[in-house]
Amino acid sequence: MATVPFELTRGSLAFVSPRIRAQPSRPLHRIREVRKEQGVSLRTAARRLGITSSQVRDEEEETSDLLLSQLYRWSQALDVPVQDLLDEPECDLSAPIRERAQLVRVMKSAKAILERAKEPSIRIMAETLVNQLNDIMPELSDVNAWNNVGQRRSLDDLGRTAERSFSEESVIRSMRD
Repeated sequence: MATVPFELTRGSLAFVSPRIRAQPSRPLHRIREVRKEQGVSLRTAARRLGITSSQVRDEEEETSDLLLSQLYRWSQALDVPVQDLLDEPECDLSAPIRERAQLVRVMKSAKAILERAKEPSIRIMAETLVNQLNDIMPELSDVNAWNNVGQRRSLDDLGRTAERSFSEESVIRSMRD
C-alpha cells in the first residue's frame, strides 16, 4: 500500500462540505439569500472571497457550519453586518439603513406640513422639526416633501432607476445565479 504525504495545516480543516457533515435541524445562516439581495453574483462572490465558485456554493448552503472568520469574510465581501448573515431581519434592511429610511419618511412629512401650513404656529413647529432633523442627520436637508396624490414629479426629481443603472449582461447573469 502506497502512502500519500499529507501535512495537516490549520486551513485543511477549516471547512467540511455540508454533504459530509450531519445536517442541523435548522438553517445556520442566510448567506445565499443576502448575496442575492445584494445583487452579488456567484462569480463575483468567489472573486471577492478568493475561493472557487464550488466553494462559494458549499459555504452558502444554509446548513454549512462556518467558522467565525469565514462569516467575517462573507460580511466584508457582501458589505453587510455579520448579524444580517445570521439573523432573519424584521424587514429586509439592516438596523442603520432601516433607521435612516424612517428619518427620511419623517423629514418628508415635516416638509410637507411646512409647505402646506397656513397658521404661523404650525409653520414654526414644522420649521423647528425640520431643523432638528437636519441636526440629527445633515443629509436630510436635500429631502423633498411627499408628492401630492396625482402630482407629477419635476424633471429635476430623478428616480432611483435613473441614479442606478444596470447593464443587460449583469441582469442576465444575476438571473442565472
